[in-house]
Amino acid sequence: MIRSSISIHWSTLASSETLPESRATARTLLFRVAGKVYGCDIEAVREIIPYRRATRLPGAPPFVQGLVNLRGTIVTVLDLGARLDPARPPIRDGSIILAAHGTRVVGVAVDEVMDVQGISEEHVEAHGGARDALIRGLGHLESDVVVLVDIHTLVTQVLL
Repeated sequence: MIRSSISIHWSTLASSETLPESRATARTLLFRVAGKVYGCDIEAVREIIPYRRATRLPGAPPFVQGLVNLRGTIVTVLDLGARLDPARPPIRDGSIILAAHGTRVVGVAVDEVMDVQGISEEHVEAHGGARDALIRGLGHLESDVVVLVDIHTLVTQVLL
């Protein structure tokens, strides 16, 4: 039941009729981790599924939750909260954002998927000095500040 409601919600959010398109506006998927709002480029997202427990990989970094079987495809699931703050307890409920990286699919566990919004380039503050370029910058939406995460960088760090 939850899966179908997410699918309906996702198709509504992904519809081009709901978001104005422009060259200077990036469509951003907004999600919450540890009470903070984060976002990533919607083009990096393949699918959103309800959270499911992953099989832990021995010797993997703490932010790698493990592997899940998604319709016959083995997917590595990363915990974004643990990646950003190693002292944070692992995510045990929420959603998994599936991102395509070449021919591989990787899941990113988050507390809550919120919405898709257009963020214009003029409302993005570049984040200089990030040692691993995981955080692209800060986006400003009306009264909220969104931390923009580069999903491809996160996935590359794990796959290499």
